[in-house]
Formats: sequence, structure tokens, C-alpha cells
Amino acid sequence: MLTDPKLRSQVDALWDKFWTGGLANPLDAIEQFSYLLFLKRLDDRENAAERQAKRKGTPYQPKAWTEQGRSLPPEMRWSVWKQMKADEMLKHLKAVIFPKLATLSDGDSSFSQYMKGAECKINKPSLLVEAVNLIDEMRISEQNQDVQGDLYEYLLAKLSVAGRNGQFRTPRHIIRMMVQMLDPKPRERIGDLAAGTGGFLVNAHQYILEKHTSPEILQYDSEGLPHFLIGDQLTGPERAFMKSPKYLRGYDNDSGMTMLRIGSMNLMLHGIESPQFFYMDTLSKSFNETREYDVILMNPPFKGAVDKGDVHPDLPGDTTKSELLFLHLILRALEMGGRAAVIVPDGVLFGSSRAHIEIRRKLIEENRLDGVVSMPSGVFKPYAGVSTAVLLFTRGAQTERIWFYDMAHDGFSLDDKRVKVEENDIPDVLRCWENRFDRKFLESREQRIVELRKELAPLKEERLKLQAEINRLMFEAVVSPSSPALPPAGEGSSTTSPHGRGRPEGSGEGALSAAQARLSELESQISAPQSELDRLTRQFWVTKEQVRANKYDLSASRYRQVEADAAYHEKPAVTLERLARLERVMLEEIEELRKMMKDEG
Repeated sequence: MLTDPKLRSQVDALWDKFWTGGLANPLDAIEQFSYLLFLKRLDDRENAAERQAKRKGTPYQPKAWTEQGRSLPPEMRWSVWKQMKADEMLKHLKAVIFPKLATLSDGDSSFSQYMKGAECKINKPSLLVEAVNLIDEMRISEQNQDVQGDLYEYLLAKLSVAGRNGQFRTPRHIIRMMVQMLDPKPRERIGDLAAGTGGFLVNAHQYILEKHTSPEILQYDSEGLPHFLIGDQLTGPERAFMKSPKYLRGYDNDSGMTMLRIGSMNLMLHGIESPQFFYMDTLSKSFNETREYDVILMNPPFKGAVDKGDVHPDLPGDTTKSELLFLHLILRALEMGGRAAVIVPDGVLFGSSRAHIEIRRKLIEENRLDGVVSMPSGVFKPYAGVSTAVLLFTRGAQTERIWFYDMAHDGFSLDDKRVKVEENDIPDVLRCWENRFDRKFLESREQRIVELRKELAPLKEERLKLQAEINRLMFEAVVSPSSPALPPAGEGSSTTSPHGRGRPEGSGEGALSAAQARLSELESQISAPQSELDRLTRQFWVTKEQVRANKYDLSASRYRQVEADAAYHEKPAVTLERLARLERVMLEEIEELRKMMKDEG
């Protein structure tokens, strides 16, 4: 999500200007913002290509946006038309730029199809000038992130329906994790059947380019994102396939076309010259693709139900829950041996209805469920607090055992603010997934687990003793705050204070402070190895037989073996003796009060 406070304030300012400038419909404001952002980034790409050619000492060749070789015309470059006067600029945008948007891609692409209906709804020259200036100030080309998607997500959060209609973006780092785990190849057909802004498709394309770009060309920014993805190691046939309509395909059922246009623009800006990103309710009778994909990456909508009367007859008729129907759809759309990574709500993992159990049975008994990554509930905040998981499966293969990872941290706080934090399990998820069949890797982790438990055992034993001692000292401080100390009741001899109260040795404020200080020191000693132990035990394997015996329940918590620390509990005999002592103290105090009342009388 958009975390840069300066960028957020700039977006807020632009939103306010759109609102006061007559764009009362929030979706209109988002769409117009997207058009301007697209035009700015088109120009930024051309400028970057010019700079790269200069660094290499080669002549600059303008970007050919289509297979027919059409380049970005000078009159469409942001740096050219933004120099015009306000009235002339608005007229140029409406009469020249918008009519030419669809020509930037060939006629078979979704970009060409949907941009034909693109309309500039900005009618005030002054508003256009203000918007252009604000977008310039954002310096988007310098941001080390997929800014267009982040900005769209942030704008969408302003809609009153943002949390209801499910139109929010999958966090970029979660998308990258899923893409890396699925490891798409250059000649594989990749799809997203509920694509939103196209984030999964863009990241899959970038991943393939990264894997096929020479290491000396690649550069990584502070967030670990790769740049200069030229794919110089791709073969001729691989390049040809990556330009074909079958390479990347996405669908969305946004009837207002806003998502489809944004998704198509997003793909264009990331080098997909002929985007295949179309309107379609993929659960409906109209969608008939079967065995069309080698890889599917998705975060399907899972709020609400679908129209039962329009569900495709090949899908189950005993449920209208979209999250279950999409899993059946993915299995239908995958080629045999095809792979999928899909985000599902936790209810899919343990739901007890017949439909829930059946899809889990189908994934495990008729296909290969490769892995389950349980994610913390805050991953989709502030839009939704639901707990989710990633299912990774292969169509038609055989399940023998299932790899699990119980993720606790994703690198961001799990509240509505979602600020960056140090705790991040994703690198370990990827490392464990990559080495899940490596015996030496698994044995080394198991050995480390044994070592950590051995290291922690005496520390935790001392902690229990200290907790008991602190409990005793606090009790003694309350019962006899100013008396000399004696051994605890029931554990040695005692004397009587001037008021007749026995008090154990080793008590007093000094002893209590020393014990509390030592406990704090112990907690610090325990913290690091305990955190490492927790992380090492997040990965585990479960056999098909175990899952089958539990009605195919896929909850990580059901199978993960976590050793709970022994909690301090005082012995019942000591508790009873302390209660008796408290009663004696109370009686003594009452007797003293009676004497005082008698003396005063």
C-alpha cells in the first residue's frame, strides 16, 4: 500500500482538486487520475530509454509500442503538451491525445478495445494544470515501487464501498512471494481469472524477465526490486511466445470498465504491448476456457455469493460461495500438470460444509496439494481483517504429503497503519519452499531446533523459579512490609514480629528488586533463541493420511507442533497456608482496632 506520507498528502491534494473541480463521482476521479498517470509514465519510459541509450553510447530508438512499429508520437509526450497554455492544453488532451490512446496497441488487445471509449472528463483548464503540476511533483518515476497500483489502492480506500465490494489490491510483497514460489517460465501460459489491476500478471512477467536478464545488467533498489529487466537471455522462440496473445491473460467483471482500463494500462506500462485483459465473469456460463493455462495466480473475491442461476454448469451446484467456485474453476482452466497459487480465506481450510470438504478432498485426492502458507490476519488491513492462506497445487498430480508454513509476520505491522517492521517471515518462506526436498537443509534445521531447545531449557527452568520467588516476595511485602525476614511458611522456622506475624528470610524490597531485575535479564536472554525457535518450527510436513483423518482440514494450527512453555502456578498447599496467614493478619488488625476503640472510650 501507499506508505510514503508525502506522496499520500499529494494524492489527497489532487483528490480534493478533482472533487472541487466537478468530478463528484469518485470512480471518475480515479479513472481520470489513472489516464494522467499513464501519460506521465509513458513519457517517463521514453526518457529512461533515452538515458539508457546515452549510457551505452548507442543511438536512441523511440519505443515501438506495437508490432506494427508505431512509436509514441511527440504530441502525446507529457513533456511536450504540458508546456501549452491551459486552454490549449485541455483542448489538445481532448482532441488529440485521447483519440490516439487506443492506437498505442494493436486492435486485438484489451487496451485498444477499452481505450476507444476513454473520455477526458476534466472540463476546467485550471483543474488540468493543477493536476499536471501535482503529478509532476510526485516524481513517480523516482519511486522504487509499483506506484500506479499503490495509488489506485489508496484512492479506492476513499470510497465508502471500498471494504464492501472487494476491489482492493493484493499487497505487492505477497504477490511477489506467490510468483517466486510458483516460478513461471518463459513459454508458459499465465492467467488470472479475477485480475483487478493486473498485479499478478505484471509481476509474473517481471519475474521471467529478471530470471533471463544478465546479472551484470540487473540493478536492485533498497526494497530489493529489480530494474533494467531487458530479458537479454531469452531465446527467439521464447520472445515470440511472450508477445503472443496466449502468454498473459486476465479477466475482470468490472462492468464500468475502470478496472479493465487501469489493468490494461498497467500491463502496457510494464512492456506487454498487446494486453489480453478483458471483461468476463469467469464463473458464469459465458466462460468456457478449459486446460488453457500452465500457471494461474489469483486472489479471487471471497465476499458474498454469486448468482446461482448464472454459474457455469461445469461448476458445483451445491454452493454459491465464490471462494469455493473459483477453486473448481481454476482446476478446470489448468492444463494437466499446470500449477496454481491462490489466496483463500481461512474458512476454506477448515469449513465443515459438504462443499468445503469436497473441494479440499478434490485438491488432495485428485490433484497434488503442494503447499499451504497460512498468513496473519492483518495482511489485508485496513480493508479487511480476515485471516487468509495461500494454496499451491498442481492439477492431476498425486498428493503424498503437504508442505505447510505458518507465517506470523510479513514485514509490516498488522494494524490499519501497515508500517514497515523488522519481523518478516517471507524470506524464510521462500528459502524453505525452495529447499523443501533438500534433506541436508531439513536436517540442519532440525539439528538447530534441538540445540535451541537445549539452550533454552535451563533458562526457562530458572525463570519458573524466579517467578515463584517473586510471587513469594510480593506476598511477604504485603503481609509484613516492615518486619525482619524468615524462611517461607511451611519451609523452615519462623519467628514472630512485634505484632506476632511470622515472616520468611530473603524478603524485603532489595530482594524483590534483585529478583525482578534478574527475571528481566532472563527474558532478554530467552527472547532471541525463542524467536529463532519459533521461526524454525513454522515449516513442517503433514501426510495425506493425517489430513484425510481430519476431514481434510488444512489449518496449520491443527498440525503444527508447538511446545508451550510451562507456566508458573503456586502449589495448592502453599496457597492455602498463605490464605490462612492472611486471615490471621486480618484478625490481628481487627483486634488492634478494638483495643484502640476501647482506649478512646
